[in-house]
Amino acid sequence: MKVLPQIYLAPFQGITGVTFRSVYTRHFVGIDKLFTPFFTTIHHNNKLPARKLAELGTPAENGVEVVPQVLSKDADEIIRFAHFCERLGFKELNWNLGCPYPQVANKKRGSGMLPYPEMIDDILKKVMNETAIRFSVKCRLGYQSKEEIFELIPVFNKNNISELTIHARIGKQLYSGETDKDIFVRASSLLAVPLAYNGDIFSVNDFHQLEKNFSTINTWMIGRGILYDPFLPAEIKGLALVSDRKAYIRKFMDELYFGYRKQMNDNLSAISVLKEY
Repeated sequence: MKVLPQIYLAPFQGITGVTFRSVYTRHFVGIDKLFTPFFTTIHHNNKLPARKLAELGTPAENGVEVVPQVLSKDADEIIRFAHFCERLGFKELNWNLGCPYPQVANKKRGSGMLPYPEMIDDILKKVMNETAIRFSVKCRLGYQSKEEIFELIPVFNKNNISELTIHARIGKQLYSGETDKDIFVRASSLLAVPLAYNGDIFSVNDFHQLEKNFSTINTWMIGRGILYDPFLPAEIKGLALVSDRKAYIRKFMDELYFGYRKQMNDNLSAISVLKEY
């Protein structure tokens, strides 16, 4: 009997926040984990501002595990956030080494840290020694060059991270150009940690082609593909689908809109929150 793939919802700043995660999981099936958009700071008193705390949400949405994501180059800051998340009941924290945007990367954060494996190693050593929560990483093949991943593999292997998700582009590409499947295959053969693939899964056909190429991978993170087609995880898994998709999408969007209205104290400008989506 074939084991169903594990499918994760990728984090998108401004889109996959707590309201989206709650409404999406009430309407659609097939997702195994939800990753929050990244959090950048936690105060030394180990508190988040009320707005950010509300956005963090709960350890599960409608039975689907939620994984907070942190964007930082400060080990102590990551440790504080890990302890905070653990007290709230979260089981895993994900470190964002993938954000490609220059305003982040130019500060050696997100994918901008990938050319500095020693820096990543130092942070991981400290974090892994001082936290109990599962600690996973999401990264790209590199920032300037796809060869950077090969300097990072020994770092990830020796630091006992719980899982590595690789978006098969470099940071400089942002979301343009082709993913590099050959480099991903080479990297996967050298990694000794659980591995997930991310990048350009927009249809069931895309998924099956990648599944053929990556025979050892059974965990997939999908972002834009799910935003385009929220039925995609269920389609990939062969789960039953509704007959009238258009009406179902309308119901989903209505509930999402009113969810934002509630989150914003019934402010009618909640419609603007949907623009990016």
